[in-house]
Amino acid sequence: MTLKAIIFDVDGTLADTEDAHRIAFNMAFAENGLVWNWDVALYDKLLKVTGGKERIKYYVQDWLPDFSKPDDYEGFVKNLHVVKTGHYTAMLRDGKIPLRPGVKQLISDARDAGLKLAIATTTSPENVSALLEVGLGKDWASNFSANGCGDIVPHKKPAPDIYNWVLNELKLAPQDCIALEDSNNGLRSSLAAGIKTYITTNPYTCKQDFTGAAAVLEDLGDLPRFYKLIGLRA
Repeated sequence: MTLKAIIFDVDGTLADTEDAHRIAFNMAFAENGLVWNWDVALYDKLLKVTGGKERIKYYVQDWLPDFSKPDDYEGFVKNLHVVKTGHYTAMLRDGKIPLRPGVKQLISDARDAGLKLAIATTTSPENVSALLEVGLGKDWASNFSANGCGDIVPHKKPAPDIYNWVLNELKLAPQDCIALEDSNNGLRSSLAAGIKTYITTNPYTCKQDFTGAAAVLEDLGDLPRFYKLIGLRA
């Protein structure tokens, strides 16, 4: 196989974003007069579900069976998520969520080597833009040939839809690419699309099952080792 592209997940992979998401959710709940509080242990369980709006619905369904849903429940959830995204992007723009070790250098080296880069995430376009604008600069999007995020496909991870969409945009076969993920849901999504996948763990995902991954790493701090694994000459 000649590697032609690297496809990146975002949350937990490009940056340790999960706790910032948790804090932003709690800020949105308080702002809307809700006495909900997602602590670290609970959020770890809620991460079973990908997508912010989906996560809120999962919480209400499984933890708040007596919650009286408003008539426009979909609108209620959507508004909570919009408020949460505002708090989260403010944290990003304040520089409180830096890219993980090695990520910026990997993007630069991969581009120099002629590889295509892409994003495959369930997080919103606003979140992706806010994170990468701080981490890579205002022209961050020029680094990526495809930017698959948010609700661009009907089914979120662990379904393979987002990876299939990205492959179509790249006009590449699965065997031409590798994926970088941090979670079991992400791994299942990329593997279902037929893509060889490498895992970089974080505190929320380090104990998950990564059967099927090509390798599991703590981070990309040792890029020469990673390049040897994927066959990249930088």
